[in-house]
Amino acid sequence: MKEAPASTPPPVPARPGGAAFPKTLAVIPVYNHAATLRQVAEGALAQGLAVLVVDDGSTDGSLDAVADLPIGRHRLPVNRGKGRAILAAAQLARAWGFQAMLTIDADGQHDPADAGELLRGAASAWPCIVIGARRMDTLNVPRSSLFGRDFSNFWVRLECGQTLPDTQSGYRLYPVEFLQRSRFLSRRYTFEIEVLVRGRWAGLPVLSTPVSVYYPPGGERVSHFHKFKDNLRLSCLHTFLVTRSLIPWPHRRLFKGEAVAPPLPSIFHPVRFFQALCGEHSSAVQLAAAVWVGIFLGALPIIPFGIAAIVYACHRLHLNKLAAVGASNLCCAPFVPFLCIELGHYLIHGSFWSEFNRHTLLEELHRRLWEWLLGSLLIGPLLGAAGALLTYALVRALRRGKGGSAASGPDAVAGKVQAG
Repeated sequence: MKEAPASTPPPVPARPGGAAFPKTLAVIPVYNHAATLRQVAEGALAQGLAVLVVDDGSTDGSLDAVADLPIGRHRLPVNRGKGRAILAAAQLARAWGFQAMLTIDADGQHDPADAGELLRGAASAWPCIVIGARRMDTLNVPRSSLFGRDFSNFWVRLECGQTLPDTQSGYRLYPVEFLQRSRFLSRRYTFEIEVLVRGRWAGLPVLSTPVSVYYPPGGERVSHFHKFKDNLRLSCLHTFLVTRSLIPWPHRRLFKGEAVAPPLPSIFHPVRFFQALCGEHSSAVQLAAAVWVGIFLGALPIIPFGIAAIVYACHRLHLNKLAAVGASNLCCAPFVPFLCIELGHYLIHGSFWSEFNRHTLLEELHRRLWEWLLGSLLIGPLLGAAGALLTYALVRALRRGKGGSAASGPDAVAGKVQAG
């Protein structure tokens, strides 16, 4: 097959979304989806989009399936991950004069006819990121996909403060400038999580609009998700993003927009401070996470700074501060600190602390603090998990009893276009 050179842009039809909307390139990253690629590419062309297929080192001759279509084609010599393919496409898009890039999965999951919904959603807020939130109430949707979506939504909210209905959808609209000017750690499956968080940090609104989705029967489905490797990569990425969100160093702002974590009113204005705390609405999962943070930090030997640490951590992670501070009272002296000291003493000496006198309480205070810290690193997470599970169950039961939706939080906004 004679491949079109990467320096040759695809033909540009009349622009969907109106002449005022930025020049848009539809990008289809592909890795071993020769059977479905042509249908996706033809569907994108039918919507009046310029199309670029980026082959991420396929071994099934994927590009042969679209060799005769009026599209751009670019091939990476070896498989480097979807993120690498998207960034390569962004580089080409910028060189060709495109300002917006619409990514569509090559496996036929997305309907190119929904492209107009994403473009219309972005028209009033450009530059922005728009996610095509999949309607997951169709046939053949794997339970693992539902869990993965909700799990990802939860962590993204912690990291950037916005509740999004589908952070794992690959149907998206990006500003080319953002992809070119930003720095990313991820290049594979995890890239599409990182790009949303960094987009919010950079000042971009992140919008969502519902789109259809198609899942073939299990025997026909082709997935390149590796349960161990990709879950490990996700864990490492979320650990980094949560840690970075806790560091009070400003994020690199590329666009004008609302701050991700606006400052709290000063504690010297107690009325406004309390109003800000009470104004936080949280789902059952988010309240459970706040309780875990409160109990874990409350168990640590940082009594003079405990409440300040809890409020700060919850502010940075966009969790309910009142719930966390209230839960931390479960760790008040002497019961939980005593348990932590006993466990820490046992881990160090192989026996429990039993000599309670002036010498062991005052003159060996530094040892008791070390034992407290060591024990709290085990008791805190476990006690926090118990409190979080209990909180989740109670909140769900109470809200269900009041006639509220049990699906409050991320899933409750799945059908709305949402600005950051």
